[in-house]
Amino acid sequence: MASAALELMGFFMGLLGMLGTLVSTVLPYWRTSAHIGSNIVTAVDNMKGLWMECVYQSTGAFQCETYNSMLALPSDLQASRALMVVSVVFSVLAVVISTVGMQCTICMEGSSARGRVAGTGGGLFLTAGFLALIPVSWTTHEVVQTFYQANLPSSLKHFKTNVLLIFFSVFPCMNLLFNAFLWANSSKAKFNVS
Repeated sequence: MASAALELMGFFMGLLGMLGTLVSTVLPYWRTSAHIGSNIVTAVDNMKGLWMECVYQSTGAFQCETYNSMLALPSDLQASRALMVVSVVFSVLAVVISTVGMQCTICMEGSSARGRVAGTGGGLFLTAGFLALIPVSWTTHEVVQTFYQANLPSSLKHFKTNVLLIFFSVFPCMNLLFNAFLWANSSKAKFNVS
């Protein structure tokens, strides 16, 4: 009973991690303009994401424009897009496979492969978490490096945003915890052959 509760808790953490990965992929808050130096008082805030650039004006107007061409984008942005989409796909597969293999469902009742199926779902969550960490840490590194370049004008410098900071700490940890719960329970089921 306790292992089923751990699986269920881990499943909801993994589900929340998947939703966070999806939201982080879609939102345009990966980089936001830095207000430093002579740029400290500004009426316009520029934000960049994987799919679009947005401008927020102090009057309350919010305008977004999607990137026109996939081929015109820098290679790091193309790679980040691809990794985040693959991470979301792996998370969705992990939710489906984990649901089939969990102890609280009746999908594979009585089957000896139930623990392995749940472990496979946990492995997919682990892979999805690592795939999502790569572009987030890559973008964070790039933002920090360009922020401290002395020859770059203040208007071109960006800050790390809350989306990156929250995503970097919370959502991959949820995916990794869910993986740990599922693998612990699947290995327990593997050795309890009674």
